[in-house]
Amino acid sequence: MSAYPKIFDAGEDAVIVYLAKNPCTEVSDQIAAMLPRLREHLGDCLVDLIPSFTSILIIYRPLVRDHYYIHREIRDVLTELGEHEHKDGKLVELPVYYGKEVGWDLERISDRTRIPIDDIIELHQQQEYRVYAIGFSPGFAYMGEVDGRIASARLETPRKKVPQGAVGIADRQTAIYPKASPGGWNIIGRCPTPMFDKTATRPVPVSVGDRVRFYAINKETFLAKGGQL
Repeated sequence: MSAYPKIFDAGEDAVIVYLAKNPCTEVSDQIAAMLPRLREHLGDCLVDLIPSFTSILIIYRPLVRDHYYIHREIRDVLTELGEHEHKDGKLVELPVYYGKEVGWDLERISDRTRIPIDDIIELHQQQEYRVYAIGFSPGFAYMGEVDGRIASARLETPRKKVPQGAVGIADRQTAIYPKASPGGWNIIGRCPTPMFDKTATRPVPVSVGDRVRFYAINKETFLAKGGQL
């Protein structure tokens, strides 16, 4: 019998539900399916839902409902879903310019793996990635799994500034920096699509559970789409 899911109080106004020990596509699907149902079940007492790789943090109004109610509603949602529900998130295609002036770590990855740069770029595009979590900064989507042949450990010394739109690899995850910030991921290209726009109807173009594919564009197209070097 599985030890999951596990439900714990996380303070006076929060409950966390763990769905598995390790992240995987099935857990990501379950989290994505739970989010709208939790919003429906919890209604006005809900403050926020924060999904992660294997868990969801539910922040609620304790003056409206107590934690017993939250636990019960979580269990009801889990019962509704059942063990075999599967729902693919939407497919989002994102352009990437993989030029050497923006792919700062392509040559180093190539030297380490003995894989030509063109093949590294091709391998990065071949995968269909799942959005496992959004965090670190607004719009920073953790996506996996990167092809094991080009998986690369984080830099020993993080850079003080990584530009907005930088596409990186860390172990078997890939991500796009939504704004300029310090960072230790291996940078292989740059995406012109904004990953966070607070003025947009959907500030973040991807959600947990969505599928993402990257496709290569040239420098001219990158600049025409609003990319900056």
